[in-house]
Amino acid sequence: MVSLLKKDEYRYLILRANRQGMRVDGLVYANDKLIRQIEKDLTIEQVINVATLPGIVKYSLAMPDAHQGYGFAIGGVAAMDAEKGVVSAGGVGFDINCGVRLLCAPFTAEQIHPKLEPLLNQLFQDIPSGTGRRGLLNLAKNQLDRVLERGAKWAVEAGYGTGADLSHIEESGCIPGADPMRVSDHAKERGKGQLGTLGSGNHFLEVQVIDEIYDGAVAAVFGLFKGNITVLIHTGSRGLGHQVCTDYLDVMMRAMPQYGIKVVDRQLACVPINSPEGKNYLSAMAAAANFAFANRQMITHWTRQAFERILGNGDLPLVYDVAHNIAKREEYVVNGQKRNLLVHRKGATRAFPPGHPALSPDYQQVGQPVLIPGSMGTYSYVLVGTELAMEETFGSTCHGAGRAKSRTAAKKEITADQLLKDLRQKGILVKGASKSGLAEEGPAAYKDVTEVVDVVHNAGIARKVARLVPIAVMKG
Repeated sequence: MVSLLKKDEYRYLILRANRQGMRVDGLVYANDKLIRQIEKDLTIEQVINVATLPGIVKYSLAMPDAHQGYGFAIGGVAAMDAEKGVVSAGGVGFDINCGVRLLCAPFTAEQIHPKLEPLLNQLFQDIPSGTGRRGLLNLAKNQLDRVLERGAKWAVEAGYGTGADLSHIEESGCIPGADPMRVSDHAKERGKGQLGTLGSGNHFLEVQVIDEIYDGAVAAVFGLFKGNITVLIHTGSRGLGHQVCTDYLDVMMRAMPQYGIKVVDRQLACVPINSPEGKNYLSAMAAAANFAFANRQMITHWTRQAFERILGNGDLPLVYDVAHNIAKREEYVVNGQKRNLLVHRKGATRAFPPGHPALSPDYQQVGQPVLIPGSMGTYSYVLVGTELAMEETFGSTCHGAGRAKSRTAAKKEITADQLLKDLRQKGILVKGASKSGLAEEGPAAYKDVTEVVDVVHNAGIARKVARLVPIAVMKG
């Protein structure tokens, strides 16, 4: 039985003494209710397993939305020494750069309400969604390679947005070091027809109303005002990213013996960061991440067009776009020394503070926008990064509500028809590609996003800025 040491109201330690082979302690952010939910699956075991990996620094971390994943818990953060550590494809996950972006719209709830249903229909018509759904483009190989190299920059150059968008995207929408040659032909084949598509599962596009402001000064810098409309887009790298992960899990599994690496769970397959296999994975991962940035950029373009068609104004500035599944080289102070680290964030959001050099000049004075989507029909939140996150969590915080029930269990509890009826009674319109997919994503399948956000806010690793409530939801 694993012994959790309650450090304070929002932090639980898993000491190295719990398990032979742990190189660092585990640290879980949660309150009393959330820790009980986290203990129901293998999340704690996975935090411990990650703590055994070569080169891990300081802590194996789990955010309050953490739940069991492939090898690493979803909601996990692990930083590896850039010279002596390892990179793990499972530490990034299958949907590389699954992430969210937030647009603010020049309308109030009252202005948009009479045309809300036509708007949702137009969005559903213009933006392909659902399992296996193809996009509006069919790129030639050389074009796809440019997408993998350039990310959102390619999309803007192709007319899908403006240069102003790029300064409000993590890494300006283009992860350096991407190499299309490290992406398999199979991955490219899966992705070439999916650019500009929402996908399925928990991916969505929501039209929302800002119903609460917690920090008026920061919210104003982000362009957020109570009563105004926002659009939140959640999707990733589609089949291309999934295949990149699948390919390199196999590569890492076969390469581990030559580096003398043994793992307690084969799903933790990893290789030295600076090995040929490690470098190749990071180049392929960056390419898949760039595909995801371009994907969200194109969906943004079509969202703006839908607003223009239905409401006569498609001027929807981009607030921010953040990755949830990524491994990135970053610099942190650990035990008083600056260290170059490779930070794995799997279901976790970057949360940089004011003054961080990676931020746009627009946000230097206040810090990075942190976007936390809720489950369908519940609140989403905008937070801002903090200095404490840099000290404790390698500039990271939670990424959403986090699943509390399996998709199978969720479908047993409510039908899609009943869910649609319940949400409509709350004033929320929903349009989905499949009824089965809707039932899997009901609010009851997730943790309470407000509790999750309150934990990170009270722990000081991100601060609340605004709350958003959905009025129209498009699901894949």
